[in-house]
Amino acid sequence: MTTEEEKATAPAGSTRRAFAGRLSWGLADQAASSISNFAVGIYVARSLGVTAFGVFSLAWVTYGVVLNVSRGLATDPLVVRFSGVPDTAWRGAVARSSGTALGVGAAIGAACLVAGLALGGSVGPAFACLGVMLPGLLLQDAWRYSFFAAGTGKKAFVNDLVWGVALVPAMVVAARVGTVAAFVLAWGASATVAAGYGYVQSGILPRTAQARAWLREQRDLGYRYLVENVSLSGASQLRAYGLGAIVGIGAVGAVRGAELLLGPFLAVLMGLSLVTVAEAARVLRRAPHRLGRFCLLLGGGQAVAALLWGGALLLMPDRLGELVLGDVWHSAAQLIVPVTFGVAGAGLGTGAAAGLRALAAARRSLRCQLFASACYVAGGLGGAALAGTVGSAWGVATATLTASAVWWLQLHSALREHHQNSIPEVRTP
Repeated sequence: MTTEEEKATAPAGSTRRAFAGRLSWGLADQAASSISNFAVGIYVARSLGVTAFGVFSLAWVTYGVVLNVSRGLATDPLVVRFSGVPDTAWRGAVARSSGTALGVGAAIGAACLVAGLALGGSVGPAFACLGVMLPGLLLQDAWRYSFFAAGTGKKAFVNDLVWGVALVPAMVVAARVGTVAAFVLAWGASATVAAGYGYVQSGILPRTAQARAWLREQRDLGYRYLVENVSLSGASQLRAYGLGAIVGIGAVGAVRGAELLLGPFLAVLMGLSLVTVAEAARVLRRAPHRLGRFCLLLGGGQAVAALLWGGALLLMPDRLGELVLGDVWHSAAQLIVPVTFGVAGAGLGTGAAAGLRALAAARRSLRCQLFASACYVAGGLGGAALAGTVGSAWGVATATLTASAVWWLQLHSALREHHQNSIPEVRTP
């Protein structure tokens, strides 16, 4: 091997090792997040029963909507534009981005608190407690995105471990109280502990006063990502509320129970951009021709893994299912097959979504997400009206697989457009 070949090979090898290291920490962080989310869901389901668990699930789904508002405005633009940049630029962006996330949590949290106090009943206290906890929940998520943008996934993993450790005593106390509100407070308070530790890890103080400046700087991406993210989580919330109205609150608990059984993959999908968008952006900068293959491997791998996991769940004996979910198991077991297909379809689509984000093709990704959300709501509620909870699950699975095809068509078009724009013009004399 010549000296020039050695110089070319060494950087390539070190790049692959760096990518493997970041991906490994990403997988480890998602595993920690999956385990904690799964444990919370299982513990609450066993402690409260199917109806009260349905109320908790409504609060969880609402949190998902708010989380996606924060990600769209604060952390998604951070990952797209500040992954792999110099430390000074990253720190300044993180201060503004995390301050934006904290401001979103405070504003929407106040609205949730007022709404919860006005609602009363069994649902109101849960929403009031969620409002109190939202700032800490959103700030913790912002730290995770920030660390992955910097390529220091180990810090995100440690932060999630801190949340998981803090969850244990909090859940024990909540179980003694025995109310949905107590579990929401325990879940949010432990996240706030991890959010405080994120400041210790980074040494960066969130600048809420600079949130407006951040929104102005990132408005070309932020507001499109906001609509895209909210349409996704908003569709899930509409489906949950509609399912509760059409079939009953117990149906919401049954769907959530089935999703918990596929929890590792759902958690990966929810936080996918922690790793994949940042990595796709790096692939685009270094080897644009490899982006399509990267996205295909990413989406296809997740889809196959979800199908294998769902197949294993079908072999789970009832005794073990009851041990895991308690009374929720019998309702959730009927939904394993359609929920598995839905998760597989979503996994395949997220590969294309990561590519569109890396390309900053916000208009294309927005159109895809609006189409996917409309299909999700129509399939979920139409199926519920026709065939109850099982019909809703199959409607969502069909909608997700259809939307995945649209994501890939848009990525193909975006890659072709990017390739054409990157070819320099040849001027004739």
